[in-house]
Amino acid sequence: MSKLMMRTMDLRGKTMSRAQLLAAMPRADMGTREASAQVQPILDQVREHGAAALRDLEEKFDHVRPHDLRVPASAMQEALDGLDSKVRAAIEESVTRIRKVCTTQVPKPMATDLAPGARVSERWIPIERVGLYVPGGKALYPSSVIMNAVPAQIAGVDSLAVATPPASDDPRGLPAAIILATCAILGVDEVYAVGGAQAVAMFAYGAKGSEPQDGEILCDPVDKITGPGNIFVATAKQMVSGMVGIDAVAGPTEIAILADGQANPDWVAADLIGQAEHDELAGSVLITDSQDLAQGVQEALDRRVPRTEHADRVRTSLGGNQSGIILTDGIDQSIDVANAYAAEHLEVQTADPDAVIDRIRNAGAIFRGPYSPVPLGDYMAGSNHVLPTGGTARFDVALGVHTFMKPVEVIEYDQEGLKPIAAKINDFAVSEDLPAHGECVLSRFLDDPYDKADLEANEEKAGLR
Repeated sequence: MSKLMMRTMDLRGKTMSRAQLLAAMPRADMGTREASAQVQPILDQVREHGAAALRDLEEKFDHVRPHDLRVPASAMQEALDGLDSKVRAAIEESVTRIRKVCTTQVPKPMATDLAPGARVSERWIPIERVGLYVPGGKALYPSSVIMNAVPAQIAGVDSLAVATPPASDDPRGLPAAIILATCAILGVDEVYAVGGAQAVAMFAYGAKGSEPQDGEILCDPVDKITGPGNIFVATAKQMVSGMVGIDAVAGPTEIAILADGQANPDWVAADLIGQAEHDELAGSVLITDSQDLAQGVQEALDRRVPRTEHADRVRTSLGGNQSGIILTDGIDQSIDVANAYAAEHLEVQTADPDAVIDRIRNAGAIFRGPYSPVPLGDYMAGSNHVLPTGGTARFDVALGVHTFMKPVEVIEYDQEGLKPIAAKINDFAVSEDLPAHGECVLSRFLDDPYDKADLEANEEKAGLR
């Protein structure tokens, strides 16, 4: 087999504008525009035909026709009872840790007193109903159940529903047992054996039943959809956004490792491989000012990749245009590159990681030092692994308790608070040619705010001027 070589981008000695640097970053092609033509008919079918369409689509795409689109409680309990004790302990430890972190994330109400009788406060209100998507495919992700459900529960969401594809080897068309068991551990009992874009459509529009076991309504619409998925799930989420809220349009997963010459090349290589294992389109990027480290990592990859189980997938990912080694002139340029790349996961393995982290503006999550590899965050750090991808960490954030809550301002003015600014509000409204705005305020203090000839005199008489 030919030697594995990640492509190298040598930025040493180059001065690049912000636009040039952003354009140079290795990225996977999302392809949502192309996928939309395939997704729209799926959305339309589910919207019109509900559960009947869901069964047809599951048979077409997942090659199984579920009898129970909503997973029965007995199947959830069966999955929990059959869960390996070591795996259950790991899941429960993960749940415990993320719950602890999420509890500290709950936003607190605030109030600002601007003057006597003039207050603006802010309440954080949980979203009423949320649909959580859990992908299947190349791997099973009970961790995604945890990362979506726990913050929603801590936020106080009243109604949680999970959709996940049916397992191809289950004759009943039920999802993978480990996903069902994780839902049972979390107390999530509304679970659907529905995957892909059709699951997004079910959440967005709701779905009427088509068989007796469905009931009249199989699934009620949700207010927000969260969770990662393939290109069709991402495209469907993008297309229903506005009708319902979404967390993000997630692209392929990615890691950037910002390292200097003191980093261990074998550990760096292992971390690049770990991310590449997800998907052929996964991005694995090393940013370094050390030619020796870059060479050491290339050599370590050549030794390690053939020995990992998913070597073919990893090789494709590491050899793709979305992956590579970026050589820089020094730590300053490395930081500039990291901020331009805005990685979903950013590992910092340098002699002074804190000094580097202080200058990082764009990253979904930062993993400090050699003993904080990305899989720690995937499973058990207590942080959330649903993170912005494709450079969107420049403006987007990780999923968390805040994702499932809405800040709502409460305006509380009494007569004493409104009176000193009533005339000013009217002046402002008139300047925007919206006189009725001002008149509704003046009505609290004047008998006839529509008498423009005597308005100023009446304002003075009422103590507004």
